[in-house]
Amino acid sequence: MLAHERRKKILSMLVSTGYLNANQLAEAFEVDSSTIRRDLIHLEKTQQIVRTHGGVLPVLTTERQDTPYTIRKSRNHEQKVAIGQYAASLIADGDSVILDNGSTVYELAVQLASKKDLTVITNDLNIALLLSQYPAINLNITGGVVIGNSLTLVGPDATRKFTEVYADWAFLGAEGVHPQAGITNVNAIELPTKKEILKSAKTRVVLADTSKLGYRALSHVCDIADIDMIITDKKKNDKSSTGYDDKLRFARHE
Repeated sequence: MLAHERRKKILSMLVSTGYLNANQLAEAFEVDSSTIRRDLIHLEKTQQIVRTHGGVLPVLTTERQDTPYTIRKSRNHEQKVAIGQYAASLIADGDSVILDNGSTVYELAVQLASKKDLTVITNDLNIALLLSQYPAINLNITGGVVIGNSLTLVGPDATRKFTEVYADWAFLGAEGVHPQAGITNVNAIELPTKKEILKSAKTRVVLADTSKLGYRALSHVCDIADIDMIITDKKKNDKSSTGYDDKLRFARHE
């Protein structure tokens, strides 16, 4: 296999998995580590990957980078607030909660001020800064590599944290929620962490306003069958609400 063909396949694998290490790549392509090292150096110099200690991450999708967090937070804000309120109503004092990154999940975090004795684990620094003001919450933050635009922690350190916990609830954001494609995300770099979150909670809930329903983004996170509930803001019509295995819940907003 020629070098440019192998490098193209490496990028394709990263889009699917979100993280790989050099040993995995050497075994997959049946080449020595020095060959893979040269490939990774080339891909890093051409700004197609990010090298971390022990592995590589894909670069951020430009679509996501070009949309600042403050703008995404302001989009469909009333709907996101309603979704956050609905989600918060499910959480009891004393529960343990995993909060994924995202502007809709942030609105859930806002609603936790009145809760008592919660344990919250998050990889979103925006959420962590907010919850640090709530003295009744036991806050745990993952390590990891920071996505500067969204202040999300990703990479093996972030993912490893979720292998060490098992929570009552996990609330995840999504770019797309589709009956056939399942839960999807723009950036493959976030995939390993999201997939581990799904394994780390008793009840797994996706928060997504109706603009996300029926949309499929680049990277597959999980199937609809892998989650327990999808909280959205309102019912568009019967056709748009089919195919979700009765997992849709609708939050009211004025």
